[in-house]
Amino acid sequence: MKPRGNGLVLLAVLGGMFLAMLDQTIVGTALPRITSELGGSTLYVWVVTAYLLTSTVTVPLYGRLSDQHGRKPLLLVGMVVFVAGSALCGAAQDMAQLIGFRALQGLGAGALLPLSMALVMDMFPPGPGRSGARVQGALGGVMGLTYLAGPFLGGLFTDHASWRWSFYVNVPLGLALIAIVVLRLPHRPGTGGGRPDYAGIAVFTVAISALLLGLTEKGMDRHTWTDAAVAGPIALALALLAVFVLVERRAASPIMPMHLFGSRTYTLVNVTSFCTAFCMYAGVVFLPRYFQESLGVSATESGLRIYPMTLAMVAGSALMGALMSRTRVYKPWLVVSPFLLVAGTLLCVNLTAHTGGVLLAGWMLLIGLGMGPMLSGLTVAAQQSVEPQYIGTASANLTFFRQIGGSVALAVGGTLYGSTVAADAPVHGLAAAHASAAAVVIPSLGVAGAVIALVALVAMPGRRLEAPAVPQSKVEAGFAS
Repeated sequence: MKPRGNGLVLLAVLGGMFLAMLDQTIVGTALPRITSELGGSTLYVWVVTAYLLTSTVTVPLYGRLSDQHGRKPLLLVGMVVFVAGSALCGAAQDMAQLIGFRALQGLGAGALLPLSMALVMDMFPPGPGRSGARVQGALGGVMGLTYLAGPFLGGLFTDHASWRWSFYVNVPLGLALIAIVVLRLPHRPGTGGGRPDYAGIAVFTVAISALLLGLTEKGMDRHTWTDAAVAGPIALALALLAVFVLVERRAASPIMPMHLFGSRTYTLVNVTSFCTAFCMYAGVVFLPRYFQESLGVSATESGLRIYPMTLAMVAGSALMGALMSRTRVYKPWLVVSPFLLVAGTLLCVNLTAHTGGVLLAGWMLLIGLGMGPMLSGLTVAAQQSVEPQYIGTASANLTFFRQIGGSVALAVGGTLYGSTVAADAPVHGLAAAHASAAAVVIPSLGVAGAVIALVALVAMPGRRLEAPAVPQSKVEAGFAS
């Protein structure tokens, strides 16, 4: 590819990832207006859950299929489905339609994040003299940027145009990105594959759907952990996941190859991804809730108030990319991150309704600087731990474990938050109770996630960055086609 072609394709890849992640955050500020216009206030949580469910379930499927059949066709399928789902969401006439179209939108979004990571590795390998590590830093920065842009754009569209533009904005941008991919991205054939792993796909889909449904019910804090609505789906999910492992071990072309977990680096990277999601969600979910419930600010303003953390995430990811590019190693820089996460989240134990804004901004900077390197560094570590034919699978599984970790964090954090508010509100008042809840939940999630991540990172073998050894004949065949 010529440099100009590389730049355009990178723009399309990063743009697609940005749109997919943006739709996880942009809807939150528009939800009150959506429910007032469409009704169905009891179903509002499913506007978020439907998207999260389908996008999480499909992430590993897209990653594995892209290894077998090439990135371009799978990326185009995801983009087309995502744009179609966005257009339908904007045109929804009732809550049931919106939830169904959000599920369709998530089916497409599941391709955009993992395939973006894999394509960056394909285009910019992190070998000596290459810019791959720096580009991975930019990739992680885009993830942080969505937490900056989502709440702001959602509030802007809702207040000055219509909530429907939170979805319609994806259509022209998505069509432009599709055109770039069609015209500029060469098709590199995958490794091929035998008969599709239909049994694995079916068992995995039902298992993860049941797990997310149970965690969602618990996260809404309407049930205890032992209630049938929570315990039933989670127990079913755990049983089916055990069956899934057995199915994958026997499959000729498994959708999630179990032998990859024989690599200590690969396993520990995914454990770290799962645990650091606790730290991320502690900040990006429960700090805005503290701002709204304890300080009484609007949803849009609460999104703006976490800018110190999200800007630090972008900066930390870019810094990680630069350090990896210069030193050719990632482990030493990753090991520093949990210490920053522990410091930032632990300081939040001092949160009250009267905590100064400048002081809290300093705590958020520590959280963001700790979280940013994880976004880019773990991606490189996961991709370096597998053979080139599994890079898409590794990227997808990393995303999958991060999203599952976030769901668990929301369920556990929601329970702690609700119980603390219920206990403190009669004594100290509602505003103080919400501050107390944030002071319990953020350190609890953040410190637990960061400490386990630190143990995993210390146990992880260190290695120098190497460009993946792709056979030259495959490269030539891909670019020729």
